[in-house]
Amino acid sequence: MSQVALLAKAGNRNLVRLLFMAALLLLWECAARFWVDPMFLSPPSRVFGHLDALFARPGVLQAYGDLMAELLIAFVVSVALGLLLGLAVGLAKSTRERMMPIVLLLYGTPQITILPIVMLAAGVGFGSKVIFGITHGVFPVLLSVASSLQKVRPIYHVSARAFGATPWQKFRYILLPCMLPSFFSSLRLSMIACLLGVLLAELFASTKGIGFFTRQFTDTFDPTSLFGLISVAVVLAISLNASLSWMQSRWVTRQWT
Repeated sequence: MSQVALLAKAGNRNLVRLLFMAALLLLWECAARFWVDPMFLSPPSRVFGHLDALFARPGVLQAYGDLMAELLIAFVVSVALGLLLGLAVGLAKSTRERMMPIVLLLYGTPQITILPIVMLAAGVGFGSKVIFGITHGVFPVLLSVASSLQKVRPIYHVSARAFGATPWQKFRYILLPCMLPSFFSSLRLSMIACLLGVLLAELFASTKGIGFFTRQFTDTFDPTSLFGLISVAVVLAISLNASLSWMQSRWVTRQWT
């Protein structure tokens, strides 16, 4: 496929996404103005026009800064921990058979049930939000790495041993190219999962931050500020996801030689 055809295909995808987002905004505007009580839903035209007043509120910008710091720490730790555990579980068949059922059991456990334990262990503050973000974000990376290692053909391992490859060479030239495509996809899932975990912890275990303001705006029936707060968080999540997607398109297509 030529470069022009690839660019045209990418442009068509972006156009469809923009049209879909425009349709959602139009539906939101109509619903808020004609169908839903304004006490519960505010139109996007009013929400976006109110953002300057929202940012002028004391503590809102600091709350977004805290959210990004908590998200960044939780994401980095989740990726590192998930990568190490995924390699430990996926490299050896015996370890995989023993540990994978436990990993799946923990992954299937509703994370909200362990929030009280996290609060008792780390308190109500920065630490509990980061830990709860890690418990959400580590599993996509762990499962992706472990499952990718299972797909490596046995002949590659035999060839590496036959040529006397070191563990690093085996990882660099055999394991890494096999797990890299799904690994980048798991990074995007992990980022969203970490954000979800941090926001949930802020909703139930915080006296400040985005979760605190969300509760405050909900209790005072202020949908304009509430949807503005949520909209900015959504834009941040989309931007982070797009950044990881760009990294994936840049690195996965490289030749690993």
